[in-house]
Amino acid sequence: MPKSKGRRKPKRVVHAPPPPKEVKVSPTWYIALMFSLMAIGVLVIILNYIDLMPFDDPINWLYVGLGSIGVGFMMTLNFH
Repeated sequence: MPKSKGRRKPKRVVHAPPPPKEVKVSPTWYIALMFSLMAIGVLVIILNYIDLMPFDDPINWLYVGLGSIGVGFMMTLNFH
């Protein structure tokens, strides 16, 4: 019985690789500001907890500390 020739494979098409993307790097002041805002927020909350913050309205100091931590974490979204 004769053998079948089978299917012919299509010729390979060689594509050029895509050009490399630019690597984005955050400036050092951005990184320092991000971490310092988070650290200041934690410090404000701790000092408020042990009652060392000035003025007699501790809930506002809690909001300042949490806001500072929140802004620091929001800055991590743009960190490269």
